[in-house]
Amino acid sequence: MSYVEPTRALPLRWGTYRLRYLSGLALIVSGAIAIQGSSAYVGYPLAIGTLAHVVGWWVMPAAGWRRIWVVLPSLLSVIILLIGPAVVGILAVPVACWLLVRHRPAVTLLLAVPVLGIGLLLRSFYAEYEGMLEALAVMAVPIVACVLLARLAAASRLLHRQPRATPS
Repeated sequence: MSYVEPTRALPLRWGTYRLRYLSGLALIVSGAIAIQGSSAYVGYPLAIGTLAHVVGWWVMPAAGWRRIWVVLPSLLSVIILLIGPAVVGILAVPVACWLLVRHRPAVTLLLAVPVLGIGLLLRSFYAEYEGMLEALAVMAVPIVACVLLARLAAASRLLHRQPRATPS
């Protein structure tokens, strides 16, 4: 028996699973990137990025409450990133949000901890804002790795309870 994403079984009111998944992911990531392009002098990337980030979470195929509850923590953490590379560890919040929206087992939320740890470690290497692009590039590796590990963990038989045989 092969693994099927839990969100694939959800009834969708509009669109296809693939369309909503890919467009949601693209909007979440591009919105976060656009927010990072804003400054005190150029504010429109903040507005456009915020809108894209929020809409991206809302279109993801998932249970409705999950899509709603992750918006604020994820958006605030992406806005906090404007401080600079010293706070890239806060990307653990959107990672945890992603795991929640993708209906991963609760234990896989612990995979956000290495993202936080690596972000804290990077503080000593990237202190000035010039290093933000490099810090984000470095953080992309553990983020993708943790998300893929969570998917593998969800697909493994270790996290799924097997029905007990009843004695006859």
